[in-house]
Amino acid sequence: MTPPPAEALLFEVPPPPTSVERLLHLADQYTQHNDALDLVLRSTATSGPNTHADSALRAAASSQSAIKAIQGERLYESVELTETVMRLQQLAFLAAASADLRAGTARQLTALAPEAAVSCAVTLATEMRRRRWASTPVADHRLTAVQRDALTEIARGHVVAGSSLEREFARSREPKVLMSTLRALESRGLVERSADSAHPAYVGGPPQDRVRLTETGIASLAAVLELPPARPSAAPGTTPRPLPAAAQATARSR
Repeated sequence: MTPPPAEALLFEVPPPPTSVERLLHLADQYTQHNDALDLVLRSTATSGPNTHADSALRAAASSQSAIKAIQGERLYESVELTETVMRLQQLAFLAAASADLRAGTARQLTALAPEAAVSCAVTLATEMRRRRWASTPVADHRLTAVQRDALTEIARGHVVAGSSLEREFARSREPKVLMSTLRALESRGLVERSADSAHPAYVGGPPQDRVRLTETGIASLAAVLELPPARPSAAPGTTPRPLPAAAQATARSR
């Protein structure tokens, strides 16, 4: 068979994101939208009511696209799946409504959107694995439980990074994401930093760097959402053996 010309390889189209990956992308989109609003609110320049309108409408459209992708999976209806779609519809409505409001009020409407999108991704991943166990994606078992937690917190928009006195630091909610964990994920191409894109740590301070998942990071997290953490196997010879009957009787008599 004649191999395809080299020019054709230049135009290979990557596979479309899965529905779970699409929801993680949506969470990142809302995080970027909220970060932009935060910087506007802390800016001394006067902003008009339509400063964030385009971004809000794009987020609303992406929420609707995520709903269509879920419906395209043709999963049997369940309470969990119905509630997931309803939550995404609410996100789309809130984002669209925020386009007509000033930045302060608009920021409140989308404040919880990243967390909600990740929660929807978790629910959808659970439902898909429960119904299509045979096609479950292979999880990246090289991820430790700490790294998995860190990727999830980053997807929720909870992690920023910065530097002070020539020392780098990471800020997050619980569970804490350590700078050593962040560097390990960066070395594997799973996360990246958007410089000066997040709100300052204190009034008048410099913007912080938003930590975001890369395409590879999104795929890795989507593959392990709601999977039980890997348990270390017991070392040979460490499992206690039952006592002989005579020894058990002696122990009970003491």
